[in-house]
Amino acid sequence: MFIWLLKIMGNIKAFLEIRRQEAGYRPIHDRIHDFGEVEQTLSTRERKLQASRCMDCGVPFCHWACPLGNKAPEWNDALYKGEWEKAYRLLNSTNPFPEFTGRICPALCEKACVLNRFNHEPTTNREDECAITEAAFREGYIQPRTDIKRNGKKVAVIGAGPAGLAAANALNLKGYSVTVFEKNEAAGGLLRYGIPNFKLIKAVIDRRITLLEQEGIEFKYGQDISLTSDLSPLASDYAAVVISTGTPTARDLKVPGRELKGVHLALEMLSQQNRVLAGMEFSADERVTAKDKDVLVIGGGDTGSDCIGTAHRQGCKSVTQIEIMPKPVEGPEDPQNPWPNWPRTLKTTSSHEEGCTRRWNINTLEFLGENGKLTGVKVQEIDWKPNPDGGRPIMVEKGKPEIIKAELCLLAMGFLKPEHPEYPENVFVCGDSANGASLVVRAMASGIETATAVHRFLSK
Repeated sequence: MFIWLLKIMGNIKAFLEIRRQEAGYRPIHDRIHDFGEVEQTLSTRERKLQASRCMDCGVPFCHWACPLGNKAPEWNDALYKGEWEKAYRLLNSTNPFPEFTGRICPALCEKACVLNRFNHEPTTNREDECAITEAAFREGYIQPRTDIKRNGKKVAVIGAGPAGLAAANALNLKGYSVTVFEKNEAAGGLLRYGIPNFKLIKAVIDRRITLLEQEGIEFKYGQDISLTSDLSPLASDYAAVVISTGTPTARDLKVPGRELKGVHLALEMLSQQNRVLAGMEFSADERVTAKDKDVLVIGGGDTGSDCIGTAHRQGCKSVTQIEIMPKPVEGPEDPQNPWPNWPRTLKTTSSHEEGCTRRWNINTLEFLGENGKLTGVKVQEIDWKPNPDGGRPIMVEKGKPEIIKAELCLLAMGFLKPEHPEYPENVFVCGDSANGASLVVRAMASGIETATAVHRFLSK
């Protein structure tokens, strides 16, 4: 058994001898002045050492935790041995777009890593997969597939977000002629119009879309398809239709003063900023900007964090983030979700590090303004009490209302799961559109699963 392990693993003691080393971020004083990616990279030698830490634990909980079923022990070992092309082939066998997840995935696999249980220093899977994929593009290991045999059947995909792209890619490789219909002017969904460039530069998306087009997928932009029950005429023109339109409706906050100028849904700011960086122009009245303003972000999740980082780069005076729920537990362990489950612990992002006042158990009462413009937000500290009848805890007031000064307020409270009518049997729904807002990696997994279901349906 020892000889077998020695053959498989390049350094069976690395997890004991080498500490976890993250690439880290560019200095704050540098990165807040541009929208370039904040994350840095390690040297090739350092990256290979980090890959060597994967201990081939026998029961790979990383594989269990990853919605895509990534085989991290296998491609980490190939990376450590310098077999970059092999590492990419292993990674790409389960993950169609590792350049996306390598930048923005929260890395469920790392929290489930045995080393995380052992010493809270898991293998750097996310950074490793990004390094592997960038090397694959750089060295020319990634080339358009020219050997795809067409089966004569056409499939339509509505929505070019991560789920739709994953479904389109999988179906295309199975031989279907795939057409992707996208309402926006470019592909990517929230990858392009929700996630800021400082986390995911859009040239990375363009590179992949170009590859998909070279492999035969057709993209049609500016196509806002009405999701009627019969889905006419797509359902009759195509052998199958995949709906992957995400969760387009954000959760709003209907309190007095909502109509004031300066109160916006988070994506109104984030998508506009990404379009500005892409060269689109907006008038002064249309522009949603934090420049020289005190900013309040309502919502404590990733979208709220993205608003914070964007506000800094736009030149805000200050940023405050409030969340109606209690403050998560601090530290690496969550007693309510023990390893290998995902710990719901306090998350501090690169945007938080750039400067932000964070508060929890805060309820929003009213938006205040003068001459139609926002000047502040009335809030109140609350508490949560157990519900004697069970179910959701009861919110109770705590303390007196106060006013937070703000000329810009961004609502980042999540998205509503869409409701769908009953479609014809050749119509399939996947990703966030089917399951509600979740992670990019889960959307991609759903797209692949749906492609398999479509293939099974059309192979009857």
